[in-house]
Amino acid sequence: MNASSYDRWVFDLDGTLVDVEPSYVRDLLGRVGARLGYSFTDREADALWHGFGGERNATLEAAGLDPERFWEVFHDEEDAEARAEATFLYRDAERVGEIDAPTALVTHCQRYLTEPVLSSLDIADWFDSVVCCTPETGWKPDPNPVERALSAAGAETGPGVLVGDGPHDVGAAWNAGLDGAHVERHGHERRGLCVVGDYRLGGLDEISGLT
Repeated sequence: MNASSYDRWVFDLDGTLVDVEPSYVRDLLGRVGARLGYSFTDREADALWHGFGGERNATLEAAGLDPERFWEVFHDEEDAEARAEATFLYRDAERVGEIDAPTALVTHCQRYLTEPVLSSLDIADWFDSVVCCTPETGWKPDPNPVERALSAAGAETGPGVLVGDGPHDVGAAWNAGLDGAHVERHGHERRGLCVVGDYRLGGLDEISGLT
């Protein structure tokens, strides 16, 4: 991946730049499960949080749970301050703050959670624009939130790349006319699938060869 060929960059947040302590996931899913009358196993919790195995809703349906009701309770139980306190920055992600080109963030994490995380980790100034996906913007792999972010960053043209940890990130890149780089944090065996993009990264320190 030759970074000198890119003059605009897009990054995913969760699982790419940051992640949360496992205890946070267990505690959150424990509270959600208590309200739904279901006890999530550690494997189910990991699958729901990290998207292992593909579609999260498929994991819920396999457990006999209604996805719409689950996500309603899930978002009701999430606390922005607790989420920010439990979130850590991957050490190799510090390379992103050194990029000298328009850089955007596109995340499925909602704004009330995203902003405290960026503030707590002191990385908000890494990005020229931030788009938190909603039903109105669409969700990756829909290119709309990516295009919105690049427009807000003043980077609507030129060669670009989107870096993320899921197949929906690579799909969003391609749908928006960008190259897609996949960073694997857990291994394809644990993820349950192999994500194919234009580039496969073991960490974000490897983007040095792209800039």
